[in-house]
Amino acid sequence: MEKWTEERANQWYSRQGCLLGANFLPSDAINQLEMFQAETFNPALIDKELAWGEGIGLNTMRVYLHDLLWEQDKDGFKHRLDQFLSLAAKHHIRPVLVIFDSCWDPRPKLGPQHPPVPGIHNSGWVQSPGAATLQNEREYPRLRQYVVGLIGSFANDERILAWDVWNEPDNTNTSSYGNIEPKNKEELVRHLLPQVFNWAREAKPTQPLTSGIWIGDWSSHESLSPMARIQIEQSDVISFHNYSWPEDFEARVKSLERYHRPLICTEYMARGAGSTFDTILPIARKHNVAMINWGLVAGKSQTYLPWDSWQRPYVLEQPTVWFHDIFHPDGTPYRQQEVKLISETAKANLAVTK
Repeated sequence: MEKWTEERANQWYSRQGCLLGANFLPSDAINQLEMFQAETFNPALIDKELAWGEGIGLNTMRVYLHDLLWEQDKDGFKHRLDQFLSLAAKHHIRPVLVIFDSCWDPRPKLGPQHPPVPGIHNSGWVQSPGAATLQNEREYPRLRQYVVGLIGSFANDERILAWDVWNEPDNTNTSSYGNIEPKNKEELVRHLLPQVFNWAREAKPTQPLTSGIWIGDWSSHESLSPMARIQIEQSDVISFHNYSWPEDFEARVKSLERYHRPLICTEYMARGAGSTFDTILPIARKHNVAMINWGLVAGKSQTYLPWDSWQRPYVLEQPTVWFHDIFHPDGTPYRQQEVKLISETAKANLAVTK
Protein backbone atom coordinates (compact mmCIF):
# COMPACT_ATOMS: atom_id res chain seq x y z
CA MET A 1 0.00 0.00 0.00
CA GLU A 2 1.37 3.40 -1.01
CA LYS A 3 1.26 6.73 0.78
CA TRP A 4 -1.90 8.64 -0.08
CA THR A 5 -1.70 11.18 -2.89
CA GLU A 6 -2.39 14.83 -2.09
CA GLU A 7 -5.67 14.50 -3.96
CA ARG A 8 -6.83 11.49 -1.93
CA ALA A 9 -5.80 13.13 1.36
CA ASN A 10 -7.67 16.34 0.57
CA GLN A 11 -10.75 14.51 -0.65
CA TRP A 12 -10.77 12.55 2.62
CA TYR A 13 -10.45 15.77 4.63
CA SER A 14 -13.28 17.45 2.75
CA ARG A 15 -15.60 14.65 3.90
CA GLN A 16 -14.75 14.98 7.61
CA GLY A 17 -16.36 18.33 8.32
CA CYS A 18 -14.45 20.58 10.73
CA LEU A 19 -12.67 18.54 13.36
CA LEU A 20 -12.46 19.72 16.96
CA GLY A 21 -11.41 17.50 19.85
CA ALA A 22 -9.23 16.74 22.84
CA ASN A 23 -6.59 14.24 23.89
CA PHE A 24 -8.62 11.85 26.02
CA LEU A 25 -7.75 9.88 29.14
CA PRO A 26 -10.54 9.12 31.62
CA SER A 27 -10.04 10.93 34.91
CA ASP A 28 -9.62 7.66 36.86
CA ALA A 29 -6.62 6.50 34.75
CA ILE A 30 -3.03 7.61 35.23
CA ASN A 31 -1.92 6.32 31.82
CA GLN A 32 -2.94 4.34 28.75
CA LEU A 33 -2.34 0.98 30.51
CA GLU A 34 -4.73 1.85 33.32
CA MET A 35 -7.28 3.07 30.78
CA PHE A 36 -7.39 -0.22 28.87
CA GLN A 37 -6.36 -3.06 31.20
CA ALA A 38 -9.28 -5.33 32.08
CA GLU A 39 -9.12 -4.63 35.82
CA THR A 40 -9.33 -0.85 35.45
CA PHE A 41 -11.23 -0.32 32.17
CA ASN A 42 -14.22 1.83 33.12
CA PRO A 43 -16.77 2.15 30.28
CA ALA A 44 -19.33 3.93 32.50
CA LEU A 45 -16.92 6.78 33.26
CA ILE A 46 -15.67 6.92 29.66
CA ASP A 47 -19.29 7.21 28.50
CA LYS A 48 -19.98 10.04 30.93
CA GLU A 49 -16.85 12.02 30.10
CA LEU A 50 -17.23 11.62 26.34
CA ALA A 51 -20.77 12.97 26.75
CA TRP A 52 -19.28 16.14 28.27
CA GLY A 53 -17.05 16.48 25.20
CA GLU A 54 -19.96 15.94 22.84
CA GLY A 55 -21.95 18.51 24.82
CA ILE A 56 -19.54 21.29 23.87
CA GLY A 57 -19.27 20.23 20.23
CA LEU A 58 -16.17 18.02 20.18
CA ASN A 59 -16.28 15.39 17.44
CA THR A 60 -12.89 13.69 17.78
CA MET A 61 -10.56 12.52 20.56
CA ARG A 62 -6.92 11.44 20.44
CA VAL A 63 -6.37 8.24 22.43
CA TYR A 64 -3.13 6.43 23.24
CA LEU A 65 -2.73 2.65 23.00
CA HIS A 66 0.20 0.45 24.12
CA ASP A 67 2.12 -2.53 22.75
CA LEU A 68 2.06 -4.27 26.16
CA LEU A 69 -1.74 -4.32 26.10
CA TRP A 70 -1.53 -6.37 22.90
CA GLU A 71 1.13 -8.67 24.37
CA GLN A 72 -0.87 -9.18 27.58
CA ASP A 73 -4.21 -10.11 26.02
CA LYS A 74 -4.73 -9.10 22.40
CA ASP A 75 -8.29 -10.42 22.18
CA GLY A 76 -9.33 -8.74 25.43
CA PHE A 77 -7.63 -5.52 24.39
CA LYS A 78 -9.35 -5.54 20.99
CA HIS A 79 -12.69 -6.15 22.73
CA ARG A 80 -12.19 -3.23 25.11
CA LEU A 81 -11.02 -0.97 22.28
CA ASP A 82 -14.14 -1.97 20.34
CA GLN A 83 -16.23 -1.02 23.40
CA PHE A 84 -14.47 2.34 23.56
CA LEU A 85 -15.09 2.96 19.85
CA SER A 86 -18.78 2.13 20.31
CA LEU A 87 -19.04 4.60 23.19
CA ALA A 88 -17.27 7.26 21.11
CA ALA A 89 -19.60 6.60 18.17
CA LYS A 90 -22.60 6.94 20.50
CA HIS A 91 -21.39 10.50 21.14
CA HIS A 92 -20.60 11.21 17.46
CA ILE A 93 -16.86 11.19 18.19
CA ARG A 94 -14.32 9.57 15.85
CA PRO A 95 -10.94 9.16 17.57
CA VAL A 96 -7.37 9.35 16.36
CA LEU A 97 -5.58 6.29 17.79
CA VAL A 98 -1.90 6.59 18.79
CA ILE A 99 0.20 3.43 18.29
CA PHE A 100 3.61 4.34 19.83
CA ASP A 101 4.78 7.17 22.10
CA SER A 102 8.23 8.41 23.17
CA CYS A 103 7.04 10.59 26.07
CA TRP A 104 7.59 10.25 29.82
CA ASP A 105 8.54 7.02 31.66
CA PRO A 106 10.63 4.61 29.53
CA ARG A 107 9.94 1.67 31.91
CA PRO A 108 6.31 0.61 31.29
CA LYS A 109 5.00 -2.34 33.31
CA LEU A 110 1.72 -4.21 33.09
CA GLY A 111 -0.50 -4.67 36.13
CA PRO A 112 -1.45 -2.14 38.80
CA GLN A 113 -0.02 1.30 38.10
CA HIS A 114 1.45 3.47 40.85
CA PRO A 115 -0.70 6.30 42.27
CA PRO A 116 -0.08 9.87 41.08
CA VAL A 117 3.00 11.54 42.53
CA PRO A 118 1.60 14.58 44.39
CA GLY A 119 2.01 17.88 42.57
CA ILE A 120 3.55 16.50 39.35
CA HIS A 121 2.24 16.72 35.76
CA ASN A 122 1.78 13.31 34.07
CA SER A 123 3.65 11.48 36.82
CA GLY A 124 2.55 8.03 35.63
CA TRP A 125 2.49 8.22 31.83
CA VAL A 126 4.57 5.53 30.11
CA GLN A 127 6.31 5.15 26.76
CA SER A 128 5.49 2.53 24.13
CA PRO A 129 7.68 0.73 23.38
CA GLY A 130 9.73 0.99 26.54
CA ALA A 131 13.50 1.54 26.48
CA ALA A 132 14.34 -2.15 26.97
CA THR A 133 12.25 -3.12 23.92
CA LEU A 134 13.52 -0.22 21.83
CA GLN A 135 17.12 -1.31 22.43
CA ASN A 136 16.45 -4.98 21.58
CA GLU A 137 15.93 -5.65 17.87
CA ARG A 138 14.80 -9.19 18.69
CA GLU A 139 11.64 -7.55 20.07
CA TYR A 140 10.83 -5.82 16.77
CA PRO A 141 8.91 -8.80 15.29
CA ARG A 142 6.60 -8.55 18.32
CA LEU A 143 6.11 -4.84 17.66
CA ARG A 144 5.33 -5.61 14.02
CA GLN A 145 2.70 -8.16 15.08
CA TYR A 146 1.13 -5.50 17.31
CA VAL A 147 1.00 -2.85 14.59
CA VAL A 148 -0.18 -5.14 11.78
CA GLY A 149 -2.58 -7.05 14.03
CA LEU A 150 -4.14 -4.01 15.68
CA ILE A 151 -4.55 -1.87 12.57
CA GLY A 152 -5.60 -4.91 10.55
CA SER A 153 -8.38 -5.63 13.04
CA PHE A 154 -9.85 -2.14 12.60
CA ALA A 155 -8.61 -1.28 9.09
CA ASN A 156 -12.11 -0.77 7.71
CA ASP A 157 -13.70 0.65 10.85
CA GLU A 158 -15.43 3.94 10.08
CA ARG A 159 -15.53 4.80 13.79
CA ILE A 160 -11.79 5.58 13.63
CA LEU A 161 -10.67 8.89 12.16
CA ALA A 162 -6.92 8.25 11.74
CA TRP A 163 -3.87 6.39 13.07
CA ASP A 164 -1.12 8.43 14.73
CA VAL A 165 1.82 6.10 14.22
CA TRP A 166 4.29 7.57 16.77
CA ASN A 167 3.89 10.48 19.18
CA GLU A 168 6.89 12.82 19.47
CA PRO A 169 9.36 10.12 18.36
CA ASP A 170 12.44 12.22 19.12
CA ASN A 171 11.37 13.33 22.60
CA THR A 172 14.16 12.43 25.05
CA ASN A 173 12.33 13.76 28.12
CA THR A 174 15.30 15.79 29.29
CA SER A 175 13.43 17.50 32.12
CA SER A 176 11.89 14.32 33.56
CA TYR A 177 13.40 10.92 32.68
CA GLY A 178 16.35 12.05 30.56
CA ASN A 179 18.91 10.43 32.85
CA ILE A 180 17.48 6.93 32.27
CA GLU A 181 16.73 7.25 28.55
CA PRO A 182 18.92 5.33 26.04
CA LYS A 183 21.74 7.60 24.95
CA ASN A 184 21.06 6.75 21.30
CA LYS A 185 17.26 6.86 21.57
CA GLU A 186 16.74 9.30 18.71
CA GLU A 187 18.87 7.14 16.40
CA LEU A 188 17.01 3.97 17.41
CA VAL A 189 13.59 5.52 16.81
CA ARG A 190 14.69 7.13 13.54
CA HIS A 191 15.72 3.67 12.32
CA LEU A 192 12.44 2.09 13.47
CA LEU A 193 9.90 4.74 12.44
CA PRO A 194 9.93 4.07 8.66
CA GLN A 195 9.48 0.37 9.42
CA VAL A 196 6.48 1.17 11.61
CA PHE A 197 4.89 3.15 8.77
CA ASN A 198 5.52 0.16 6.48
CA TRP A 199 3.95 -2.24 9.00
CA ALA A 200 0.93 0.05 9.31
CA ARG A 201 0.50 0.17 5.52
CA GLU A 202 0.85 -3.61 5.39
CA ALA A 203 -2.45 -3.77 7.31
CA LYS A 204 -4.15 -1.77 4.49
CA PRO A 205 -6.04 0.75 6.64
CA THR A 206 -8.78 2.84 5.04
CA GLN A 207 -7.94 5.57 7.56
CA PRO A 208 -4.95 7.90 7.02
CA LEU A 209 -1.61 7.55 8.80
CA THR A 210 0.27 10.41 10.44
CA SER A 211 2.99 11.26 12.97
CA GLY A 212 3.11 14.77 14.33
CA ILE A 213 6.18 16.99 14.17
CA TRP A 214 6.67 19.17 17.24
CA ILE A 215 10.13 20.82 17.43
CA GLY A 216 12.77 22.37 15.22
CA ASP A 217 12.89 24.67 12.22
CA TRP A 218 10.02 24.06 9.77
CA SER A 219 10.67 27.04 7.51
CA SER A 220 11.73 24.77 4.63
CA HIS A 221 11.77 21.05 3.98
CA GLU A 222 15.57 21.11 4.06
CA SER A 223 15.60 22.74 7.51
CA LEU A 224 13.54 19.94 9.09
CA SER A 225 15.34 17.54 11.41
CA PRO A 226 15.97 14.04 9.98
CA MET A 227 13.14 12.68 12.18
CA ALA A 228 10.66 15.38 11.16
CA ARG A 229 11.52 14.77 7.52
CA ILE A 230 10.60 11.10 7.91
CA GLN A 231 7.35 12.05 9.65
CA ILE A 232 6.34 14.51 6.92
CA GLU A 233 7.40 12.27 4.04
CA GLN A 234 5.58 9.22 5.40
CA SER A 235 2.35 10.85 6.63
CA ASP A 236 -0.85 10.78 4.56
CA VAL A 237 -2.10 13.85 6.44
CA ILE A 238 0.21 16.30 8.22
CA SER A 239 -0.07 16.57 11.99
CA PHE A 240 1.84 18.77 14.40
CA HIS A 241 1.99 20.02 17.99
CA ASN A 242 2.18 23.62 19.12
CA TYR A 243 1.95 24.93 22.68
CA SER A 244 3.23 28.42 21.96
CA TRP A 245 1.86 31.90 21.39
CA PRO A 246 -0.63 32.56 18.56
CA GLU A 247 2.01 34.30 16.41
CA ASP A 248 4.17 31.17 16.50
CA PHE A 249 1.19 28.89 15.89
CA GLU A 250 0.21 30.78 12.73
CA ALA A 251 3.79 30.85 11.46
CA ARG A 252 4.02 27.08 11.93
CA VAL A 253 0.74 26.53 10.10
CA LYS A 254 1.87 28.69 7.17
CA SER A 255 5.12 26.75 6.91
CA LEU A 256 3.22 23.44 6.71
CA GLU A 257 0.73 24.64 4.11
CA ARG A 258 3.43 24.15 1.45
CA TYR A 259 2.73 20.39 1.55
CA HIS A 260 -0.85 20.91 0.29
CA ARG A 261 -2.20 18.25 2.62
CA PRO A 262 -4.75 18.40 5.46
CA LEU A 263 -3.33 19.84 8.69
CA ILE A 264 -4.27 18.43 12.10
CA CYS A 265 -2.89 20.02 15.26
CA THR A 266 -2.95 16.99 17.56
CA GLU A 267 -1.69 18.84 20.66
CA TYR A 268 -2.13 22.47 21.74
CA MET A 269 -3.53 24.56 24.61
CA ALA A 270 -1.17 25.18 27.50
CA ARG A 271 -2.56 28.27 29.18
CA GLY A 272 0.59 29.19 31.08
CA ALA A 273 2.75 28.83 27.96
CA GLY A 274 0.65 31.25 25.89
CA SER A 275 -1.53 28.76 23.99
CA THR A 276 -5.21 29.31 24.78
CA PHE A 277 -8.54 28.50 23.14
CA ASP A 278 -9.33 32.20 22.87
CA THR A 279 -6.29 33.05 20.75
CA ILE A 280 -5.61 29.82 18.81
CA LEU A 281 -9.03 28.63 17.63
CA PRO A 282 -9.80 31.68 15.45
CA ILE A 283 -6.43 31.26 13.64
CA ALA A 284 -7.04 27.54 13.16
CA ARG A 285 -10.47 28.21 11.70
CA LYS A 286 -9.03 30.77 9.28
CA HIS A 287 -6.50 28.21 8.01
CA ASN A 288 -8.86 25.19 8.09
CA VAL A 289 -6.75 23.29 10.64
CA ALA A 290 -8.30 20.46 12.65
CA MET A 291 -7.65 21.05 16.37
CA ILE A 292 -7.16 18.60 19.25
CA ASN A 293 -6.20 20.20 22.58
CA TRP A 294 -4.47 18.44 25.45
CA GLY A 295 -6.84 17.16 28.07
CA LEU A 296 -10.59 16.85 28.54
CA VAL A 297 -11.15 16.10 32.25
CA ALA A 298 -8.71 16.81 35.09
CA GLY A 299 -7.81 13.57 36.83
CA LYS A 300 -5.02 11.21 37.87
CA SER A 301 -2.72 12.40 35.09
CA GLN A 302 -2.65 15.83 36.80
CA THR A 303 -2.05 17.62 33.50
CA TYR A 304 -3.75 20.72 34.87
CA LEU A 305 -0.33 21.22 36.55
CA PRO A 306 2.45 22.76 34.43
CA TRP A 307 5.49 20.96 33.02
CA ASP A 308 7.78 22.73 35.50
CA SER A 309 6.14 20.73 38.30
CA TRP A 310 8.86 18.13 37.62
CA GLN A 311 11.37 20.64 39.01
CA ARG A 312 8.97 22.32 41.45
CA PRO A 313 6.10 20.03 42.54
CA TYR A 314 2.87 21.88 43.31
CA VAL A 315 2.24 20.19 46.65
CA LEU A 316 1.60 23.00 49.09
CA GLU A 317 0.12 25.40 46.54
CA GLN A 318 -1.85 24.96 43.34
CA PRO A 319 -0.97 26.97 40.21
CA THR A 320 -3.06 30.09 39.70
CA VAL A 321 -3.95 28.97 36.18
CA TRP A 322 -4.66 25.42 34.99
CA PHE A 323 -2.13 24.29 32.38
CA HIS A 324 -4.29 21.77 30.41
CA ASP A 325 -7.81 20.24 30.64
CA ILE A 326 -11.33 21.63 30.20
CA PHE A 327 -13.51 20.07 32.92
CA HIS A 328 -13.30 19.37 36.63
CA PRO A 329 -13.93 15.68 37.51
CA ASP A 330 -17.58 16.49 38.29
CA GLY A 331 -18.13 17.91 34.79
CA THR A 332 -17.97 21.58 35.78
CA PRO A 333 -16.00 23.61 33.22
CA TYR A 334 -12.73 25.12 34.42
CA ARG A 335 -13.73 28.31 32.55
CA GLN A 336 -17.28 28.79 31.35
CA GLN A 337 -16.13 31.28 28.71
CA GLU A 338 -13.84 28.64 27.20
CA VAL A 339 -16.57 26.03 26.72
CA LYS A 340 -18.79 28.76 25.28
CA LEU A 341 -16.08 29.60 22.75
CA ILE A 342 -15.49 25.92 21.88
CA SER A 343 -19.24 25.39 21.40
CA GLU A 344 -19.54 28.50 19.24
CA THR A 345 -16.54 27.41 17.14
CA ALA A 346 -18.08 23.96 16.66
CA LYS A 347 -21.43 25.47 15.64
CA ALA A 348 -19.79 27.91 13.24
CA ASN A 349 -17.75 25.07 11.72
CA LEU A 350 -20.89 22.96 11.34
CA ALA A 351 -22.70 25.80 9.59
CA VAL A 352 -19.82 26.17 7.12
CA THR A 353 -19.73 22.44 6.32
CA LYS A 354 -23.46 22.44 5.63
